[in-house]
Amino acid sequence: MRPVGSSFSWVSALGLCLCLSGCLMGPDYVRPSIETPATFRFSDSTQAQIVDTAWWAQFGDPVLNELISTALAQNRDLKIAAARVDEFRGQFVTTRSQLFPQISAGFNAGRQRVSPLAQSSLPAGIGTDYTSFNATLPISWEIDAFGRVRRQTEAARANLLASEEGQRATLLTLVASVATSYINLRSLDQQLEIARATAASRAGSVKVFELRFKGGQISQVELAQSQSEYEASLADIPAIEAQIGQQEDALSVLLGRNPGPILRGRTLDELQSPSVPAGLPSELLARRPDVLQAEQNLVAANALIGAARALYFPQISLTGLLGSSSTQLSRLFSGPANTWAFAGALTQPIFSAGNIAGQVEQAQARQQQTLYAYQKAVQSAFQEVSDALLGVGKSCERLVAQERQVDALNAYARLARQRYEGGYTSYMEVLDAERSLFSAQLAYAQTRGNEYTSLVTLYKALGGGWGADALAALEQGGTGAQAETR
Repeated sequence: MRPVGSSFSWVSALGLCLCLSGCLMGPDYVRPSIETPATFRFSDSTQAQIVDTAWWAQFGDPVLNELISTALAQNRDLKIAAARVDEFRGQFVTTRSQLFPQISAGFNAGRQRVSPLAQSSLPAGIGTDYTSFNATLPISWEIDAFGRVRRQTEAARANLLASEEGQRATLLTLVASVATSYINLRSLDQQLEIARATAASRAGSVKVFELRFKGGQISQVELAQSQSEYEASLADIPAIEAQIGQQEDALSVLLGRNPGPILRGRTLDELQSPSVPAGLPSELLARRPDVLQAEQNLVAANALIGAARALYFPQISLTGLLGSSSTQLSRLFSGPANTWAFAGALTQPIFSAGNIAGQVEQAQARQQQTLYAYQKAVQSAFQEVSDALLGVGKSCERLVAQERQVDALNAYARLARQRYEGGYTSYMEVLDAERSLFSAQLAYAQTRGNEYTSLVTLYKALGGGWGADALAALEQGGTGAQAETR
């Protein structure tokens, strides 16, 4: 029978440890104060928050919707981000497990021979040659008296949340990249149509000029000028075709496919212009995944200060063993074969030559780095939204001006040819008008595409709540975008 005092001392020690386990070293996390601008430039705060929905559906192109659905299901970067979340989830579970007792089981059997001179140390009835069987159940538990493991668990949880925000940031970037690539592709398609139409028109002019030259109506100089412009328009076509192929290859990779052709939907002129989303600067702190990720990194770094400071204090651990030991397997689990052992240990650092102090200093320095990184992420978020709003407004103004320029150059080219046919001007005026018109038409197509991509950039900069729903749908085997756009 065990002495009552012995049991009481173990219970008292355990109770003391549990009381001490309420202690936590280091500072508790408090969100830093951030100075936010009152409003964004060119922002209408009364507009509906369409940024939280599947905004790409506003373009009205089913092909674009399908491309985004495919990318959400197959993109490799998104799969990497999902695997990274699983990794940090495993790290969190591993770290948290240290808060609980660790129990294992073991069994061993062996045969050995003891020197006859030492046989007296063996139990009675056992010869010099004997077999031993042991079954054990070791138990160990480090009492987290000063919160070191709890702070490490807090940091691991923050790292997990940061990885989830990183996954959502990857998703936002992916959708914006697919939409931008598709719009650029349709813009290049329109530029190719313009180049081919211009080349076909100039080919007709060359044929007319060749007939006129044979009839002696024009000089060889005018014929050469016409041929030069025709060849110049032909030279533009392969360059645009190369850009189209490269854009298709880039978009294919975003879709998780090998490089290849991309299905087309509506033309650039047929796309519907999405509404300009609105929001307040303070909303970015709860919406943008990069800002939330930076904050969780700060939470983790703050918690690790406490874990480092806890190293100054004693580490208390309890160990125990329950088992059986016998020289006969049939009697291994009988009453007399039972064995047990309990022990407690306390380790207090006395002199570490600055080891612990150095770890605390490192943790504090990392916390400062992540604090500045968080503040920079917030400022960058404000800048990106402000720049995107500015880009949307100015691209619209530029598009209107270029549309008027194309109309004016169309009239100029028509009148210049009429003047040339009437003998009032040289062919150089016609060439100048047609070259200017061709350049303006290409620039207009580019600006039209830029107007749409600037809206995509704005939606991406504002974050959006649809990303969480899309990730939840992906985990359930759907794509999120399909649910939103169909």
